[in-house]
Amino acid sequence: MAEFVKVCKVSDIAEGERRWFEFQEETLVIFNVGGKFYAIADVCTHDGGPLEDGELYGYEVECPRHGARFDIRSGDAVRFPAVVPVPCYHTRVEGEDLFVESPDDW
Repeated sequence: MAEFVKVCKVSDIAEGERRWFEFQEETLVIFNVGGKFYAIADVCTHDGGPLEDGELYGYEVECPRHGARFDIRSGDAVRFPAVVPVPCYHTRVEGEDLFVESPDDW
């Protein structure tokens, strides 16, 4: 069973916003869409560029470099030039705290 790590307060990521986090050698972006939190790796699988500043279209984040898009709910690549999914991590809310899968489980 995966362990979870507290990353912030729920109130730290407003509706429609995102936050970038670094864990050991992994970097991820957590999005708040509709009051639900989604966490993906901050790396485009097409060219290794960051996704943190990409435009969000519904549940799809667009890589600012070449326009590849990824579904933040599943990590699936949904638009070329990316064809490989981006890693996606489970989140959990406990009271006012937001947790993400432990870096040891990644």
